[in-house]
Amino acid sequence: MTLPFDDHFHEECGVFGIFGHPDAAAHAALGLHALQHRGQEAAGIVSFDGSQFYAHRALGLVGDNFNSAEVMNKLKGHMAIGHNRYATTGDTLLRNVQPLFGDFSFGGLAVAHNGNLTNAMTLRKQLIDIGCLFSSTSDTEVIVHLIALSKHALVEDRLFDALSRVEGAYSLVVMTDGMMIGVRDPLGVRPLVMGKLGDAVILASETCALDIVGAQYVRDVEPGEIVIVTASGIRSLHPFAKQPKRFCIFEYVYFARPDSVSEGQNVYETRSRIGAYLAREAPVDADVVVPVPDSGIPGALGYAKESRIPFELGIIRNHYVGRTFIEPSDHVRHLGVKLKHNGNRAILEGKRVILVDDSIVRGTTSKKIVAMVREAGAKEVHMRIASPPTTNSCFYGVDTPTRDQLLAANHNVLQMAELIGADSLAFISLNAMYRAVGAINRNPASPQFCDACFSGDYPIPLTDFENAGGGKQKDLFAEV
Repeated sequence: MTLPFDDHFHEECGVFGIFGHPDAAAHAALGLHALQHRGQEAAGIVSFDGSQFYAHRALGLVGDNFNSAEVMNKLKGHMAIGHNRYATTGDTLLRNVQPLFGDFSFGGLAVAHNGNLTNAMTLRKQLIDIGCLFSSTSDTEVIVHLIALSKHALVEDRLFDALSRVEGAYSLVVMTDGMMIGVRDPLGVRPLVMGKLGDAVILASETCALDIVGAQYVRDVEPGEIVIVTASGIRSLHPFAKQPKRFCIFEYVYFARPDSVSEGQNVYETRSRIGAYLAREAPVDADVVVPVPDSGIPGALGYAKESRIPFELGIIRNHYVGRTFIEPSDHVRHLGVKLKHNGNRAILEGKRVILVDDSIVRGTTSKKIVAMVREAGAKEVHMRIASPPTTNSCFYGVDTPTRDQLLAANHNVLQMAELIGADSLAFISLNAMYRAVGAINRNPASPQFCDACFSGDYPIPLTDFENAGGGKQKDLFAEV
């Protein structure tokens, strides 16, 4: 069961690959630990020792499933790829846990995917019609079948052939006999970086996964680039038609770990700048700036520094409550957010409080947080949000509610403030957020980021969504 205060956009997935290291699987497990925030439903690793592939996949956290010598000793080889899953398409079943693996005419192939294919259901129906048998409900399996059907001889050509038929946002790490491949979609919506550990080459969703194994960051994989790693070295292909980059701006708001560097920018510093711009746009006379932990902390620090209002930890988070909990009684359910957060009365009592959070989705958590701060004695509660109003669902690898469940899609700011019980509510503007992440202003004719959740400007066609008459992408696959 999902906890009642779980009201954020859910992370996408995390991928990690390493080539040319005698302890490849152990390093993959460490990399997945660093990427645990990107998916907590399941984890898997596939390794290769030069003659045979080995795999271990399980539901749950990395530390619960890759914590024994018995498991790790079975994952032999000098190369391995791993995946943390949060299900944006397909049910939470063991058969959907990645990396997916298949035997092909050219040998074995494993693939780990971060993102979402927006025409996966359409392609799946076409593939089933010609006799393909699917063993999962994951959109990633569509790519596997397309690779299998390709008439090209080389694996990289088969992969490009397959990807030329798909629509959506994706970063892939692929492993075959003696080869590791990394690829980003032509718009670069989802992240993928390259690093080195001695002679070993690493591909990962974020730089924090390089840090944990002591690897050096080399560069980001470019949008539309296919990176091929073999014993002979690294080759780079750019077979896709060049398009303007549309990196997901929400990586800076919430998804990426604060200590990662995304597209050349430190995430923590970027979130702090967003908070500073928010303070300039939406000042309020108050006594204390309080973050909603943990994701609101950098923005609150930036807001406090810019406004010269003291920053305090007025809300204490219980870090030992996970994503799931025992089925609660009515009494426990009523306590709601207090399972995870508690107001610090010594800081809040009698104060005019500015609460800073990263976003508002349904508004259920914000309402409980505001009420909790008032119960702790706050005289006024002003909510400031370090992102623009979230008015649209994401279809590019982030599990989001349908539009009718998004608070900002159905109410103006004054109505939202009343609904969550705040004395005032304000969001950073889209232009200010663009400036905080290093752009000038948002150019409507050519945005530099994917900001569809704020603007409704979807840069990649939503084929399945439109064919289904409008519905949540995850629900389309749940029907399979």
